[in-house]
Amino acid sequence: MWGVDQGVDPAWLPERAFRPIGTRRTLIRGSGPLVDTVHGEVAGACERFGGRVERGAAPGPFDLVLNLTGEDSSEAFAYERDDDCTTVTASGQRGLLYGLFHVVRLGESAFHGQRQRERHTPALDLRMLDHWDNVAVHPVMGQVERGYAGGSLFWADGRARGELLGRVRAYGRLLAACGINALAANNVNVHETEAHLLTDRIGEVAEIAGALRPYGVRTHLSVTFAAPVLLGGLPTADPLDEGVRDWWAHTTSRVYEAIPDFGGYVVKADSEGQPGPFAYGRSHADGANMLAAALAPHGGTVHWRAFVYNHRQDWRDRTTDRARAAYDHFVPLDGRFAANAVLQVKHGPMDFQVREPVSPLIGAMPRTRLAVEMQATQEYTGQQRHVCWLGPMWSEVLRFRPEGGASVGELARGGLVAVSNVGDDPFWTGHPLAQANLYTFGRLAWQPDADPGRILDEWIGLTFGDGPAAELHAVLDGSWRTYEKYTAPLGVGWMVQPGHHYGPSVDGYEYSPWGTYHFADRDGIGVDRSVATGTGYAGQYAKPWAVVYESPESCPDELLLFFHHVSYGHMLRSGKTVIQHIYDTHFEGVAEVEEARDVWASLAGLVDPARHARVAELFDEQLRSAREWRDQINSYFFRKSGVPDERGRTLY
Repeated sequence: MWGVDQGVDPAWLPERAFRPIGTRRTLIRGSGPLVDTVHGEVAGACERFGGRVERGAAPGPFDLVLNLTGEDSSEAFAYERDDDCTTVTASGQRGLLYGLFHVVRLGESAFHGQRQRERHTPALDLRMLDHWDNVAVHPVMGQVERGYAGGSLFWADGRARGELLGRVRAYGRLLAACGINALAANNVNVHETEAHLLTDRIGEVAEIAGALRPYGVRTHLSVTFAAPVLLGGLPTADPLDEGVRDWWAHTTSRVYEAIPDFGGYVVKADSEGQPGPFAYGRSHADGANMLAAALAPHGGTVHWRAFVYNHRQDWRDRTTDRARAAYDHFVPLDGRFAANAVLQVKHGPMDFQVREPVSPLIGAMPRTRLAVEMQATQEYTGQQRHVCWLGPMWSEVLRFRPEGGASVGELARGGLVAVSNVGDDPFWTGHPLAQANLYTFGRLAWQPDADPGRILDEWIGLTFGDGPAAELHAVLDGSWRTYEKYTAPLGVGWMVQPGHHYGPSVDGYEYSPWGTYHFADRDGIGVDRSVATGTGYAGQYAKPWAVVYESPESCPDELLLFFHHVSYGHMLRSGKTVIQHIYDTHFEGVAEVEEARDVWASLAGLVDPARHARVAELFDEQLRSAREWRDQINSYFFRKSGVPDERGRTLY
């Protein structure tokens, strides 16, 4: 790596990926800090592989020309090749940087044959990661809330990790190489220590921003709505109080003095105990707009999370449905949010389950900028101890058309956001193969309608080379559906151990106040969310989906138990009953994990030994866990239903 920490895992930017550039003669035209980054990347490659790099107006010929033609903020670039020269042209420095990494992805093919001029423009302006990192170790959530890759990359012992700024810069490099351009550096559940980052500790955030800036990654900060009380000594945080508004305006100005390219705030309010505008009888639009007003003079944005629901409901009350909450809270506010306020909506109505319908809120607020939030950290999909490549799930979400018109990817005018899966683990993501989720998110955020399989092959080629490509594709491509098979069936979700959410517990949340139930009894299973007889959630969708989801006969099988309570003998489109589907898929899932483990074992001589050993160890844990899931789920439903497996397998 050039100008970054040399001791970190290179992930999808190993030295060999730069060999095609490093063996050639390159001309770089233009100036600016990101152009300097581009020059550093090319110069480092040339030092290693024998090529040359020139700047300005040096005489040719050149194999590669990286040409900056303007000084705007555009991220677009054009790429073309004639018989002698490959050219990348951009009017903005970020575009030139992204153009360089495009050439890296193409590899040797970038320098052969002819290519007509291609223009590459990101579909979404904001492509962001939210780090749920705590500055100090939290007694319940640890260093990183829902973090499965070690400690925080940014914080340790209550302070910014100055000794790791080189690694933070390396992280920014990886993000730029897959198209991510923004990052929030602390937890959305803002504890008191994190709150001070906004004021007396903003210098620490500035250090992090400085490490990310050379790769075009803007830094954002999660803030608490109660900051005027907690930090400013005010008696209120009422968003309509002039003193509160003045405090935010003054504080935000100080933030921009420290970080001139600061991106803005991320806010979780009136959710799971976090303070918010409800305490003052105000709406979420009132709260978001107050912060938007403070940020507007500086070009900043407030990302206001729509994760608002009753987490203290009575499990006996079947009329309260957590799935309805975001739509019920926010649709009446459509058109009331400021232009620089973005409503950040989880892609499903619940909480990143292995299978959920797309949130009906997406598409129901045409006068509001929405960002769609996903979860790269695998909270409910194996916690980076299981292989679970999420590209196919995210692609399904982004291609979904809520009203038969624009897709989710097109409706996400406020951008695409993912909860990060990175920590200080030597492999960045704990499980080395979980790097594929981070890379895939960035590439889909750039082009939401891209083929995820092509992105997977791109990641494999960069990270591992061509040798084990087919085998690795086979291991990863079906891993999300494999995980779904041996865990929660047909969209029911939530059958996890409470609190930490790892491993099976069929009734773990069935009688809790969190509002996530499967209602299994001796006759059937599932949640009735129909308009006719249930919670009415299906009616939050526009046509045709409201009609499709309303009836068990038309509802897709993979979401059947999310929308309907049906008998164990209900016949699926596959020709199997619900109960036999549960039995079969759980046995199939374990068999598929066994097969994937064997494929990985066969790659021992083709993969870096340390990487191979880490993944092999984790496959052993995945197989153990998958068997536990299979046996607990099948045993539970056999005992509930009394229906034996038609194939005579042991159900315990």
